[in-house]
Amino acid sequence: MSEQQTGVAEQREPLVARLLAPNPSPFTYTGTQVHLVGTHDLAVIDPGPDDAAHIDALVAAIAGRPVTAIVVTHTHRDHSPASRPLAAITGAPIVGCAPLVLDDLGPRADAAFDSDYAPDRVLGEGDSVVGDGWTLTAIATPGHTSNHLAFALPESKALFSGDHVMGWSTSIVSPPDGDMAAYMASLEKLMGRDDRVYYPGHGDPVENPQRLVRGMLGHRKQREGQILRMLRVAPETIPAMVGRMYVGIDPRLFPAAERSVLAHLIDLRQRGQVRADGDMWSVAA
Repeated sequence: MSEQQTGVAEQREPLVARLLAPNPSPFTYTGTQVHLVGTHDLAVIDPGPDDAAHIDALVAAIAGRPVTAIVVTHTHRDHSPASRPLAAITGAPIVGCAPLVLDDLGPRADAAFDSDYAPDRVLGEGDSVVGDGWTLTAIATPGHTSNHLAFALPESKALFSGDHVMGWSTSIVSPPDGDMAAYMASLEKLMGRDDRVYYPGHGDPVENPQRLVRGMLGHRKQREGQILRMLRVAPETIPAMVGRMYVGIDPRLFPAAERSVLAHLIDLRQRGQVRADGDMWSVAA
């Protein structure tokens, strides 16, 4: 990953190239991965931030080929804002997830919701975009956000997993829009598929996706068990739980960890296993 150059298209397989946006951060890793699908005509998946140099790099990678669609998995600001200038340049429609207008209560300014996102066509489960030799089929994968979609490329058994499954870290699930129960259900949904490779929005391609998804499910269940064990000893606040659960992580990631713990607690409360009294959480009587 460290060898990938920002703004330089890298061919991953005959139908798929990727281009790294210049927006590295503790929450985006080296930056947002933009994927170009096709050879004669293209789909551009998650065009990334609205940055002039980045748009120029995308136009260079497109190299004069027609763009059939600008495809968006979800509307965090590190994924969708470039759709508008790219649509103005190429004339391509913006398609994909539904708009979502929500104040972001999460920890990361670079991933607040893109309130100006305006798709020409909203795709739902099983809807497709078709080009010359390629098909992208939407798979609803809510959890990281309620409007999150993944896109399957059946011609090569690849899946563009957005931020639902990433190549470097587990996803943040940040209430109120992020939903742990939905996130886990979406992971289970992907376990039922036989995709060969995932191309995520951040990090390297995932060459053994079933193993990774199985590990992600196990990791989340371990976190849930860890929370319940702590609360059986004594009531706790979320910051206190995070301090004990996430030993050794970058302190800048603590607010994100708190959001994920909150998402677990909300899920456990809905299942009748925990309760809240102000900022204190405890096991349900």
